[in-house]
Formats: sequence, C-alpha cells, structure tokens
Amino acid sequence: MSRRPRFTLVVDPIACDGHGVCAELLPELIRLDRWGFPIIESGPVPPPLIDHARRAVTSCPRLALHLVESEG
Repeated sequence: MSRRPRFTLVVDPIACDGHGVCAELLPELIRLDRWGFPIIESGPVPPPLIDHARRAVTSCPRLALHLVESEG
C-alpha cells in the first residue's frame, strides 16, 4: 500500500526579510507577526492548498519559504 506524500511549510528565519508575500498568497496557513515575519500553521499542508503553497514558495523574494515533503 503506497502512502501519499505530506507537505509541510518551513521558513528559514535567517533568510526571511519579512516581505509578507507568503501571507498574501496563502493566508489560510500563514499570518504575519507584528514585525511582518511569517507565522506558519503547524502540521501538514491540506491537499487542496498544495498548489497555493507551491506558489507562495516560488514567490518568496528571499527564497526563505520551503515546502518539505515527507511520507505520511
């Protein structure tokens, strides 16, 4: 029996400059703290939001957001 891959969003806090693009593109899973840095909901990205998460990752101006795949 094969398992579906699960994806989790991870931010590199050193690379992030707090542009907020990720939160604009994926408000369902990312909100900004008072300084504009992302706070990501814990747990796997729901399957209907995977494409939106990929768009947020590729749109990050500092390449600080990552979509990590794991077996689930």
